[in-house]
Amino acid sequence: MTGTAETADDFLDALAGGLPDVAVVDVRLPPTYRDEGLRAAVEARRRHPGLPVLVLSAHVEHSYALELLSGGGKVGYLLKERVGRVAKFLDALHRVVGGGTAIDSEVIAQLLTRRQRGTELKRLSNREREVLALMAEGQDNTEIAGSLAVSDTAVAKHIRNVFAKLDLQQSEGGHRRVPAVLAYLQGAPR
Repeated sequence: MTGTAETADDFLDALAGGLPDVAVVDVRLPPTYRDEGLRAAVEARRRHPGLPVLVLSAHVEHSYALELLSGGGKVGYLLKERVGRVAKFLDALHRVVGGGTAIDSEVIAQLLTRRQRGTELKRLSNREREVLALMAEGQDNTEIAGSLAVSDTAVAKHIRNVFAKLDLQQSEGGHRRVPAVLAYLQGAPR
């Protein structure tokens, strides 16, 4: 740990002195304990693109969550009550630092209920949505297969279908998982 901050302003000021490997931010910070931490995380990513940020919250704060999550990889949003094991928290940290995402499935579910889904998302089967939600949590294909009690081959097929239905072409870097998750969260075609 390189530092702590009491307020959102303290957090942003600390970043000016040097960037950490990852910033772990509580959504609710003084003085109002509403969404200052989440707003600060969004601002930190705006000022320092690519800064790995893991947000912890007791509740899903819709106001800035999509903005934070739409900034690409190296981001996580976990609900405190659902991070029961240190290993799960450390796994999320490693995923975020490594360029991936770690988004609690409950966060996804709540954000989806507040967004109008696009026609491409409506074409996803229930199983494809389940696979996409587990992708958002940062699970790889083998972990998804274990979670859903299906084969790795079945997971790969569902992921190919998701990419095709969301019209996500293979990029230069070959990464389509983050855009797929973001399309799912935002309810907009990519």
